Amino acid sequence: MPEGPSIVILKEESHPFKGRKVIEVGGNSKVGIERMLNRKVVEFRSFGKQFLICFKTFTVRIHLMLYGSYRINESKETAPRLSLKFSNGVLNFYACSVRIIEDDLDDLYDWSADVMAPAWDPKAAVRKLQAAPDTFVCDALLDQQIFAGVGNIIKNEVLFRVKINPLSLLGAIPLKQLKLLVKETHHYCFQFLEWKKNYELKKHWLAHTKTICPRDNVRFSFGYLGKTNRRSFYCEVCQVLYT
Repeated sequence: MPEGPSIVILKEESHPFKGRKVIEVGGNSKVGIERMLNRKVVEFRSFGKQFLICFKTFTVRIHLMLYGSYRINESKETAPRLSLKFSNGVLNFYACSVRIIEDDLDDLYDWSADVMAPAWDPKAAVRKLQAAPDTFVCDALLDQQIFAGVGNIIKNEVLFRVKINPLSLLGAIPLKQLKLLVKETHHYCFQFLEWKKNYELKKHWLAHTKTICPRDNVRFSFGYLGKTNRRSFYCEVCQVLYT
C-alpha cells in the first residue's frame, strides 16, 4: 500500500494537469465518473494515503489500497479504474478505490493529522497518543487519525530508530519518548520522500524486511502484531518494551 510520501509524489507529478479541462473520461468505476467530463481541475491535494482531485463543486478521492497503481501519459494492459484525459496528457489509475466527495474537504479532514502537510501539529499527535494509554504503539502509528500517511514501512523504521518495541503500550512510554516518536515519524516521512524520488528507498531500510539488527548483530523478531495485524520487524535487545 503506497504511504503518504508516495501520494505526495503523485500529487507533484500531476501538477501539469492543474487548471486543465478533462476532455475524456474512462474506466470501470461505477461512481458516476462521467460528471468529470469537461470540468476543469482546480487543484490536486493529498491527505495521508488519499489523493484528491478537486473540481469546483466536488472532489474525486483516489485510494490505491493494497495493490493500486497509477500511470501518467502511459497505460497498462489491464483496464483502468479511472482514466482522465487532458489536452496535455492522461492520468490512469488501476485497482484503486474511487469515490466522489460532495462536502467541503476542510469539514472532512483534520489537516493537522497529515504528517506530510504544512498544517501538521506534533503537539496534537502527542495528545492523541496520551489519550489512548492501552493502545499498542504499533497500532497507534498506523492510526490515520493520528498519523495520516504513515504505513507499515514507516512504522517499522521509526520504531527501530527510536528504540521502542512495537508491543509497547502508549500509557507506559515516557513522555520524552512519545515526543521523540512523533518527531522522528515526521522526520522519517520526509527522508522517505527524498529516497523514493531518488529510487533508493530500500537501501536505507534498517529494520523493515531485515533479518539481523544492525545495532546488536542479533536476529530480528518477526510477527503480525497488534490489532492491525501488520508485519513487524524488531530487535528485542535494543527496542525497549514498555508495559
